Amino acid sequence: MIPHRLLLVSLLPVALGGCLAKTALDIATAPVRVVSKGVDLATTSQSEADENRGREIRRQEERLGKLERDYEKQLDRCEDGDRRACSDASKTYAEMQQIIPTIPYQPNDN
Repeated sequence: MIPHRLLLVSLLPVALGGCLAKTALDIATAPVRVVSKGVDLATTSQSEADENRGREIRRQEERLGKLERDYEKQLDRCEDGDRRACSDASKTYAEMQQIIPTIPYQPNDN
């Protein structure tokens, strides 16, 4: 009985037309493709991780640049006697100190 099944299974692709054989192959490989797609969606490649990190660093640098500009303006107003500007400058400086360690050091190319 088993040799007949083996013979039948081995002749199945020949007996089926090209279209039917392709359909059978697609059905057989579908679970592998689904799992593969799920793994691709669930994992982050190294290049994607690098791109994400680069974006985050640029956002931090932009935020730090804005804080530095605000801080300079606040210091100028503080020196002119604006007490609220002095308080704002202090808060801005504290936020700058929190952001600075998150930005990697890049030496000048000069």
